Amino acid sequence: MRIRYVVSSMIFWWRENHLSFEQECQFLKSHGFGVELWPTLRGLEECRYERRNWPRLMSATEDMLVSMRSMKTINGDLSLAQWQMQLECAKTLGANIVTDLASLGLPVGKDVNGLPHASEIVKMADGLGVMLCVETGPLEDVLRVGDKFDSIRFCLDTGYANVDRKYDFKGYVDRLAARVAHLHLTDNYGQIDDHQPPGLKGGITLENWHYLLEALEGYDNELIGSLEMYPCMPAVMLRQATEFLFDELKWPNRPERHPDHMSSSYNPI
Repeated sequence: MRIRYVVSSMIFWWRENHLSFEQECQFLKSHGFGVELWPTLRGLEECRYERRNWPRLMSATEDMLVSMRSMKTINGDLSLAQWQMQLECAKTLGANIVTDLASLGLPVGKDVNGLPHASEIVKMADGLGVMLCVETGPLEDVLRVGDKFDSIRFCLDTGYANVDRKYDFKGYVDRLAARVAHLHLTDNYGQIDDHQPPGLKGGITLENWHYLLEALEGYDNELIGSLEMYPCMPAVMLRQATEFLFDELKWPNRPERHPDHMSSSYNPI
């Protein structure tokens, strides 16, 4: 097994501008990482994968490992023309594409047989030599896609696996590990998949992190591990501040959380 590492460009959300992409890539490169591209900047609709942007993408990511997060649309489905464009972009950058069921036009909870849209996408990807990695979603549906298409590989999202209500973390690992080619390395407290840095105190346990690596080492796969983290959110800052003041410093009169506090999140994306 071999793992190479990239950082998702989501870490720059809310700090992006049209002049900073090269600086972002240079920053990651200087730390020894590749980049996982998201198709848009925060708050903008223009897609990075448009052909007119390819020279800039190629220049900024020269000598970097690149992966790409698939485009999304409001209704989830991408046209074959949109897929052709992003697949050709991936070939140009030497990238794989992390996608999901909706972007492939696959309905959740239904049989994947007889769905020509997804079959055409996979055929195009195979023809261009671009690997498609289906991101962890409802586990049965992801596994059905893998059974249908031999070339499909899986992206195991550690944060998603930690909040699933049906399967525990080790269950996800056991069922996906053999065909994992991509990892989204992120953490949470088991309630909301809020994409915090791996290694939270009270987040995914060390036992589960060790289990994941040991399971992956049982297969001779080439892997990309992507650090997928949001910029620091208000909830994170509040949590860090209150833990320091009231747990470590023992200040009095700690504010009491509302019983429904986990159902109320500030996540402006």
